[in-house]
Amino acid sequence: MAKISISLTDAHAQMIEQVVQSGDYGSTSEVIREALREWKARRILGTLWDEGISSGLSDPTDTIDNIKAEARKSLDKG
Repeated sequence: MAKISISLTDAHAQMIEQVVQSGDYGSTSEVIREALREWKARRILGTLWDEGISSGLSDPTDTIDNIKAEARKSLDKG
């Protein structure tokens, strides 16, 4: 496991200390690891959101059943 050193504001350090002291986390490292996982998930979600927006408007006549059927056809081909 890699070790790095980071600088935090006093407010951030205090927040981390509080959640560790509350027992919600076992260590400051656990808090930071979870924060990084959530940051990564938000970035992925943001990328997917942007791709969806840039793909344009959907066909307003499409139904969810049609969309599912098309997806199943694609899976069957693969």
